Amino acid sequence: MSDFSEELIRPTTEDEQEEPHVPSGTGMCLPWLQKHIETIATGGKQEKDFAQTTSACLSLIQEALLKHQWQRAAEYMHSYFQILEDSDSNKRQIAPEIIWRLGSEILYYHPKSNVETFNTFADRMKNIGVMNYLKISLQHALYLLHHGMLEDANRNLSQAETWRYGEKSSSQEVLINLIQAYKGLLQYYIWSKKKMELSQLDEDDYAYNTASQNMLNHSWKTSINLCALIQIPGVWDPFVKSYVEMLEFYGDQDGAREVLTNYAYDEKFPSNPNAHIYLYNFLKREKAPREKLISVLKILYQIVPSHKLMLEFHRLLRKSENEEHHKLGLEVLFGVLDFAGCTKNITAWKYLAKYLRQTLMGSHLAWVQEEWNSRKNWWPSFHFSYFRAKSDWKEDKALACEKALVAGLLLGKDCRYFRNISKQDHQVLKKKIKQMKKSVKKYSIVNPGL
Repeated sequence: MSDFSEELIRPTTEDEQEEPHVPSGTGMCLPWLQKHIETIATGGKQEKDFAQTTSACLSLIQEALLKHQWQRAAEYMHSYFQILEDSDSNKRQIAPEIIWRLGSEILYYHPKSNVETFNTFADRMKNIGVMNYLKISLQHALYLLHHGMLEDANRNLSQAETWRYGEKSSSQEVLINLIQAYKGLLQYYIWSKKKMELSQLDEDDYAYNTASQNMLNHSWKTSINLCALIQIPGVWDPFVKSYVEMLEFYGDQDGAREVLTNYAYDEKFPSNPNAHIYLYNFLKREKAPREKLISVLKILYQIVPSHKLMLEFHRLLRKSENEEHHKLGLEVLFGVLDFAGCTKNITAWKYLAKYLRQTLMGSHLAWVQEEWNSRKNWWPSFHFSYFRAKSDWKEDKALACEKALVAGLLLGKDCRYFRNISKQDHQVLKKKIKQMKKSVKKYSIVNPGL
């Protein structure tokens, strides 16, 4: 055990016992906390109550963590272990998890901490309160993975996988499934490496058959570990992606489609944008019909209207023969540009400028007015202010021109943004600005002659 680990969990020495200290059933000496306890008062009276002592210690630990004072937090942590002897059974029951969460955070960042220290702390905490064994084992494994110790992590997960404690094990079935799934992810990682090695071998080579068989063995183990978890309602993105990749690799397209469809549409699962993204990308690889792709992205649009796939969604809607899809295509573009993170997306502005003009040319003024009515009170200041015009022209002239056309079509030729850009003298963009002025004059929705 390292010196730091010994300091974190150490027995009382004879010298320390001679000093006045707060007693602890764990055999730990708390001399340095004595002064702080003596300053705690309620109603003008000093109190040395055990519960108040531990509460004060916890507050000090939290304060030290917030200030990234890892050494100070470790010193307070050493004394907080006395909570395990609290007379309140409820506090005593939740104490191991609190100690683990605080202690692991300290050990993760403390400059004197190392893997050996963390391992020692984790192993000790696993045996304090059996109901925390699986949680700590899983987090311990993730810590080892973070440090590239795959074999140690796998061994840790294997030990946790077989954990049982009477009837209580059934209540932790989800945790056991999660541990098995993370073990599956480790096996998937090995499978991925073997797949890369296989791609570099000649199919007629004897080594190819051996490598292929090894891959198959790993995929079988991984499938067993992943499959159980993804049947349970939850957000299991990395597990689903890994499982589907293996199904696709072995040609089980139907199985992959079923997994992704259930993940996206099963009402027992929480709403998850990624589930629809995975399904869309799979269907796209399968060259599914446009209508099917549109139906998937339509749900994603309802969840995340600013997602980058919305521009692809617009293109699909634009190519559709359904007029309702054409109307939705306009709504999607407005929806994307409602968000601050998309204000400088030149592709979105280019699409909107072109599609607005086409929509107005096609005598669908009502479509544009429907979208604009809910935005006319805030888009002008959000997108089309004089300040925006100056900064956009300075940063990206092509973007400024696209936005100016949209501003002119929606607000007319007197719009400050449009006026500012249209009067710019730029040799390369001279023709574009001239065409922009013509379009605004002819198709602007504030034009009385429209």
